[in-house]
Amino acid sequence: MLLAQYKQTRQYTESLCAPLNVEDYIPQAVDFTSPPKWHLAHTSWFFEEMILTKFVAGYAVLDGHFTFLFNSYYQSVGEKAVRAQRGLITRPTVEQVYQYRHYVDEHMVRLLSTDVSDEIKALVTLGINHEQQHQELLLTDLKYTLSLNPIYPVYRPDFNLVSQCSNAVETPEQWLSIDEGVYEIGHADESFCFDNERGRHKVYLQHFEIAACLVTNGEYIEFIESGGYTTFNYWLDDGWTWIENKQITCPLYWKCVQGQWYYFTLAGLKPIDKQASVSHVSYYEANAFANWKKMRLATEFEWEVASSQFTWGQRWEWTSSAYLAYPGFKVSDGAVGEYNGKFMVNQMVLRGASVASAEQHSRSTYRNFFQPHFQWQYSGIRLVK
Repeated sequence: MLLAQYKQTRQYTESLCAPLNVEDYIPQAVDFTSPPKWHLAHTSWFFEEMILTKFVAGYAVLDGHFTFLFNSYYQSVGEKAVRAQRGLITRPTVEQVYQYRHYVDEHMVRLLSTDVSDEIKALVTLGINHEQQHQELLLTDLKYTLSLNPIYPVYRPDFNLVSQCSNAVETPEQWLSIDEGVYEIGHADESFCFDNERGRHKVYLQHFEIAACLVTNGEYIEFIESGGYTTFNYWLDDGWTWIENKQITCPLYWKCVQGQWYYFTLAGLKPIDKQASVSHVSYYEANAFANWKKMRLATEFEWEVASSQFTWGQRWEWTSSAYLAYPGFKVSDGAVGEYNGKFMVNQMVLRGASVASAEQHSRSTYRNFFQPHFQWQYSGIRLVK
């Protein structure tokens, strides 16, 4: 079972790269994105560093430079290349990176064909989920890079990802009522979860109503055209400073041409579908939209309690909750302990999943997190009143 999951995950990552030309593997558009080649190598490095070098006697790393080049943020592992310069790593070549992946796969398959310990099983499962995260990042990073090409290249004609319609047309203004009470929050069973989901605890919630549907592009266009980006009252002070300094006037990838709104997608430049769920908005934008509607965003606890009553998974949904530890959270020893805990500052929680998330890589307790100005993920808005 675990071996099959490992193989499927590794194969899916490479399938995402199948439409690419070799030139697409290398560019890094901004410091918060990474090139496809780096994602391919880093996910392999994770299995090599966390498992093969520690549990396989006599394992020889393919290239000692890779530990430096493809470490991301793991301080306990050692030195690492400058994040903003990953696009300058032209060597090793794309071909050599694929050779590295297959070298790691050969040894991992050999290991997983034996009776391995629970510790190894847990690390492999973490590695699989880690690679699934990078599958989504590979797509969002690639989209950002391709969007800067003035000819708006197509990654795959059938891979729009932002055309999914919400059910707002069929059920306009439908609200779900959640009773006041004490609820349990956090991961409850022994299935896989990240450490930031553990520490199940009780929270008291007042009565609230949450939208059954995500905010649509059409609704968001109304916000824009009513002066949403020029009215400071809707915005947090940091958000207002951000849109002024960066000259933000709409969600990422949007452009208005002669009164017609378009957005860049992985299927190329397309007219905006007003019935589809809005995407690529920052927390600042989501919060401003909610203020304009005289509503608010859910807390992450409200979202988790209500999530069984609505359909989710189209967009990562911004919450009003800062990314903080649950009661009893403890940082694990070693590099694994660097996975989540050290990022618990200056970040906001998103819940759910997105159309770019890997299959079976979502659950109602999943806590994603990003800084409030980031737009490049498939992030959307669900309102509360």
